[in-house]
Amino acid sequence: MSTTTAKTDAVASEPSVPSTPSDRRERDRMRRRLARRRGGGWWPYLFLAPWFVGLFGLTIYPMLDSLYLSFTDFDLLTPAQWTGTDNYERMFTDDPVFWDSVHATLVYVVVSVPLKLALALAVAMLLNRDLKGIGLYRAAFYLPSLLGGAVAIAIVWRQVFGGDGLFNDFLAWFGIEGQDWISSPDTALYTLVLLAVWQFGTPMVIFLAGLKQLPKDVYEAAAIDGASPVTRFFRITLPLLTPIVFFNVVLQIIDAFKTFTPAFVISNGSGGPLNSTMLYSLYLYKKGFTDLQMGYASALAWVLFLVIAGFTAVNFIAGRYWVHYDD
Repeated sequence: MSTTTAKTDAVASEPSVPSTPSDRRERDRMRRRLARRRGGGWWPYLFLAPWFVGLFGLTIYPMLDSLYLSFTDFDLLTPAQWTGTDNYERMFTDDPVFWDSVHATLVYVVVSVPLKLALALAVAMLLNRDLKGIGLYRAAFYLPSLLGGAVAIAIVWRQVFGGDGLFNDFLAWFGIEGQDWISSPDTALYTLVLLAVWQFGTPMVIFLAGLKQLPKDVYEAAAIDGASPVTRFFRITLPLLTPIVFFNVVLQIIDAFKTFTPAFVISNGSGGPLNSTMLYSLYLYKKGFTDLQMGYASALAWVLFLVIAGFTAVNFIAGRYWVHYDD
């Protein structure tokens, strides 16, 4: 015990070795390296600066400005005048075209989204095979999603379903007399639905990626047990795909609510006939840039934002009961 104490005292009494300049430089480098590891300095913020400029300048500020304008009377030419909640009161109590647009948009969303997702899943299952040239078929089925939002495709669509269009020529082969599907209030909206369903490529690719991740041993065990293809689909494929289904449902509902170009082009910007194709985004555009009622259009935009947020929240709440994750 005394020997150990003596050695410790001897070591403590030894004079410290003075540090050389190279040692001090090495310690400084270590401190800077440790500081970069801990806080990163200001370099990360410098690289993030363009994103922050875009976030505040192109997203947050315009949103707050439109929120203010929604409580004003603003025509883009004169200063905005505060009117309180007049725009919202007028919207819900004294604007029948608003309710026509709500009805058309809800029908469009409720009909087009399930049909598009069902077709996308069916085609994805057909393409989930290791066949020669399968990549070419996948690209061909995805192509409409790249072209469907273009103005040119909407113009072609209007010609196809016109009175002298290709669709009526097809019906004539079976002795069926066609009509001008675009000009009929009963069918005009459903031509937009068909155009939306035709653009099933994006959810198809997402479904295909999900199908590639499903465990094959589960299907082999089910086949050995004698499960039919239909049983395997409803008991294995669909439950395992519910996270992908949920993701596609949320995205497609949001996209459907925001649809603008097809309705604008096919109806020549009028939303006709009889407001049957007056989708909400088209009505918002007409109020803002045709009638120069930007304050009222801002109120319409915020109502649309809240409706989309509400539908998304409902999907997330309902997803707790039908979406199955690994855990």
